[in-house]
Amino acid sequence: MTLFPQAFSQMLSDAYGPEIAACVLDALGNGTPSVSIRYNPSFPGPFAEALTPIPWSPHGFLLAERPNFTLDPLFHAGCYYVQDSSAMFVGHLLRGLLDQKAPGTRVLDLCAAPGGKTTDAAASLRERYGDGFTLLANEVMRPRFSVLRSNVRCWGDPRVGVVSRDPAVFGAEGPLFDIVIADVPCSGEGMFRKDPRALAEWSPETVAFCAARQRRILSDVWPALRPGGFLLYATCTFNPDENDRQLRWICEELGAAIRDMGPAPEGILRTPEGGYALLPGLVPGEGQFAAVLQKSGEEKALPGDPFRIFRAEVPAAAETALAEAPEFEVDRRTALDFLHGDALRLPEAPLGLVTLTYRGRKLGQVKNIGSRCNNLYPKDRRIRMDIPIEL
Repeated sequence: MTLFPQAFSQMLSDAYGPEIAACVLDALGNGTPSVSIRYNPSFPGPFAEALTPIPWSPHGFLLAERPNFTLDPLFHAGCYYVQDSSAMFVGHLLRGLLDQKAPGTRVLDLCAAPGGKTTDAAASLRERYGDGFTLLANEVMRPRFSVLRSNVRCWGDPRVGVVSRDPAVFGAEGPLFDIVIADVPCSGEGMFRKDPRALAEWSPETVAFCAARQRRILSDVWPALRPGGFLLYATCTFNPDENDRQLRWICEELGAAIRDMGPAPEGILRTPEGGYALLPGLVPGEGQFAAVLQKSGEEKALPGDPFRIFRAEVPAAAETALAEAPEFEVDRRTALDFLHGDALRLPEAPLGLVTLTYRGRKLGQVKNIGSRCNNLYPKDRRIRMDIPIEL
């Protein structure tokens, strides 16, 4: 059984009571991380049967065990995204806000890497508005930005742009966004089961440091949210310093009010300040805190184009960037060899430029010269692991 710092155990007990604290500690110490995926509604789901639906996500499902996603061509094709079920609750709150918005809604996902909340938001915005939205995904850390860019490209929505900017850059441009999603860096208590380093690095001092950094981030980006707009605040941690006390600080110091988004689904707790706490042991997943706040002030029309102002990169999706070419369906082995970057022999395929498909989903292109095919799959997206001989 994992041993937790006394300060962490006491914090849980003080915040949620001894019984809930014991349940959470047992889940963190003895449980195993859950596995969940969220389908891309633009494409048919690959495993729609025999999965457990996630109540707060229309396209989210729990898996009984973790497969090797790297060896599934549909994963690389953007048919689904692997995301913690608790983290999907942010998308649930966003959908509640979209019911009150008109086409043209502008959303900033401020701390977006690796891209789970971005792709969830993109799916919801597209289902609600078609092309009538703008979603800008930002990640200030360059290595994490590369992951975000790759995942957004794989998801394949042309109304999603990616940038790498400090939050202050957005604030300096004034009110440009209707909604800001701020899944801010935190002390990572929701990573304890997945990453032993998160537990080893936890301390009350780390919590205090993260809380101060969160306030700096929120202060810097606050001017970018229009008056009357909504901040969707989230962390993957459980302590009040980074959650409820931050909500109170935002309301008192920045000028906002908590927005009640309705009753919590079964197992999700409502916190004293009006947030939602998803705790391991009470719900599937690794844990999440989320709340919606509405900025004070009178609504005004938004100026400018965020994509242009921040020079957003709109990564071309693998499917929509392909040149016109005949399609050729391949089996799983061939698909994985292609995604690995290997040279292929496809004697039955047409000569010249060919678009390879797997289960009807476009993967990328090769140039078939007869004796072999030149693999045109982008090098930065290729599978790096060795593909097993037996699949």
